Amino acid sequence: MNAALTLRARQAGATLVVGLILLLVLTVVGVSGMNTATMEVTMAGNTQFQTDAFQAAEDGIDTVLAQRKYTTAGVSTLPPTGDPDYDRQAVSQFRVTTPVPDAAFSMGVSTGSVQAFHFDIVSVGKGPRNASSTHTQSFYQVGPGGP
Repeated sequence: MNAALTLRARQAGATLVVGLILLLVLTVVGVSGMNTATMEVTMAGNTQFQTDAFQAAEDGIDTVLAQRKYTTAGVSTLPPTGDPDYDRQAVSQFRVTTPVPDAAFSMGVSTGSVQAFHFDIVSVGKGPRNASSTHTQSFYQVGPGGP
C-alpha cells in the first residue's frame, strides 16, 4: 500500500495543471468567438447604413420626378432634408432637346414639331457612419417644339 500512496503523491499537482490548461483553452475560444460576433454585428450595421443611403438617393430621384423639380432653364436643386444621419440631395439638369420623328402627333401641334427634352438627375443619399450613395437617372419629357 505504501507504493500506491507514493505514486499518488507524485501525481497530486498534475490534475490541477491539466484543468488550468483546459480552462485557458476554453477562455481563448470564448474570447475569439465574442470578437467574431462583434465584428459580424458591425458588418451587418454597416450594410444597413449603406442600404439606408441607397434608399435616400432613390428617394431624391423619386421626389424630383414626382414634384417635377426640373426645368429647361438650367439646374434645379432639391434641398437636403437637414437630418444629419439620413439626408439626401438631388440636382436635376437640362441636357439637350432632340426632335421626335415626323410620325409624332399631339393634339393642337402640327406633325413633326414635337421634341424630347432630356434631363439628368444626380442624387446623393447619406446615412449614419458616413455611408453615401450616388445615383444618376436620365429621362426625357416629350413636349411641343419651337416654331
